[in-house]
Amino acid sequence: MNYARFLTAASAARKPSALRVLNELVSRSPKSLISLATGSPNPKMFPFKTSVITVENGKPIHFDEESMHRALQYSQSAGIPELLSWLKELQIKIHNPPTVNYPSNKGQMDICITSGSQDGLCKMFEMMINPGDNVLYNEPIYSGTLHALQPLGCNFINVASDNDGIIPESLKEVLSRWKPEDARNPAKNTPKFLYTVPNGNNPTGDSFTSNRKKEIYELAQKYDFLIVEDDPYYFLQFNKPWVPTFLSMDVDGRVIRADTFSKILSSGLRIGFLTGPKPLIERIVLHTQVSSVHSSTFAQMLVSELLYQWGEKGFMDHVERVTEFYRSQKDAMLAAADKWLSGLAEWNEPTAGMFLWVKIKGISDATKLIEEKAYKKDVLMVPGSVFYNDCKAPSPYFRASFSLASPEQLDVACQRLAELIKENI
Repeated sequence: MNYARFLTAASAARKPSALRVLNELVSRSPKSLISLATGSPNPKMFPFKTSVITVENGKPIHFDEESMHRALQYSQSAGIPELLSWLKELQIKIHNPPTVNYPSNKGQMDICITSGSQDGLCKMFEMMINPGDNVLYNEPIYSGTLHALQPLGCNFINVASDNDGIIPESLKEVLSRWKPEDARNPAKNTPKFLYTVPNGNNPTGDSFTSNRKKEIYELAQKYDFLIVEDDPYYFLQFNKPWVPTFLSMDVDGRVIRADTFSKILSSGLRIGFLTGPKPLIERIVLHTQVSSVHSSTFAQMLVSELLYQWGEKGFMDHVERVTEFYRSQKDAMLAAADKWLSGLAEWNEPTAGMFLWVKIKGISDATKLIEEKAYKKDVLMVPGSVFYNDCKAPSPYFRASFSLASPEQLDVACQRLAELIKENI
């Protein structure tokens, strides 16, 4: 893999921060070292001295004064070592990436912590996209991704998809405008990467099949583009066995995977992580050094303490409890939709995640109905138009989240929506 061609000039020009290097050197040095180098604040002045966090299905996590000094201090930009080590073992256990043992100059797998997966994705996009670059994706797409990509001036190339994800034949048709060897010629402007959410796509709830992933990865090899695997709902899959990931198929080192603890531990902790080829992860870490500096040390230590306490089995047991909760929420959402919206709208059962993607029958654009009229009936949802690059184009769809509302509230919401649809068609 020639990673240099995927980098913007700004990303290629990034150099290690001298002060960050010194901070990380201090963190690895013996206590006998007397540091007069860094501008770290004196922890004696921190007003927070100790903390105890109670844990469901676990022992309380105690931070004594020494632990609090570390938790409230600067730390490594890539992430604290113990959390990185635990996550690397998790990725190996779950995905077994073929690149994990590659020599470092051939794209060895690496990991870095980000302030939620969105932080990592934004830095990844800025690492790769120059104005005019071609980016492959499938609509509808998470609106946050659109908002991150649009200011960068890339060309969006939509690839058709269905309930099983991107359709390989459609991707082949899109790619047929280039020859495989064109990737070596910058003037040909071949796509740099394919972005996709392979499980529980937000907003549709659809997931890729294994065979489609294999076909898409082979096309990525043939036309030499990267795959950005944004997988926040990986652990919220309702069907087993789980489909193998793009990372598990990555023999070349062309997959960058974004994971997050937001959906399974806490969204407010803002802890996500990127897994991918070392040369690319290093560029993202250099960006972190001069932007957010590092993700919250306290949040990283809290998550790390919990994961080591639970172990892999305890973590997966927790994932199973979380998935069971959202499965019951999904079933309640479907029951309410069947009861009140049958004949008025249509939808598919989501395979993962937190959302139901609904198409209202008999209208071409649901935007005003959802944004204004539904709100006046005390129901808040998201119009489908925001999940398309052309957000002003009419869309009969809306996205309903079943993550927070109780089953009783879901039933009432669908009843109110049914009344509203009947009034407007």
